[in-house]
Amino acid sequence: MLPTRDDDRVTDADPLELAERMCRAIESADLDALQACYHPDLVTWTNTGGEVDRARSLEMVGWLCRKLADRHYDVHRRVALPDGFLQQHVLRGTAPDGRAVAMPACIVGIVRDGRIARMDEYLDPTALSALR
Repeated sequence: MLPTRDDDRVTDADPLELAERMCRAIESADLDALQACYHPDLVTWTNTGGEVDRARSLEMVGWLCRKLADRHYDVHRRVALPDGFLQQHVLRGTAPDGRAVAMPACIVGIVRDGRIARMDEYLDPTALSALR
């Protein structure tokens, strides 16, 4: 069972359910729910910005939520790995100027203690320019 937003721990979480919960939290801009998915020692690496810690990762997602309206994930593939999950998706939404945005990406998530402890994200940075 996954936690409610008042619970800061995810125990016995299936990695695929955890990936789904992370996506739902971002779609709804629920940073508290997203924080509950993240391990306290989370490290996120992106091909566009390098490595950041949990606090900076949450700041970046907050920025994305403010800039990209109507966010939704089109998940093309989500598979369990021995230590986490792999997800291939397109994050879609609307830029501040009204343009449709499609951001293809692939995430490799490592799960430890029922939460995401590391994410490596490979994304097409072209869509980011529409959000600046």
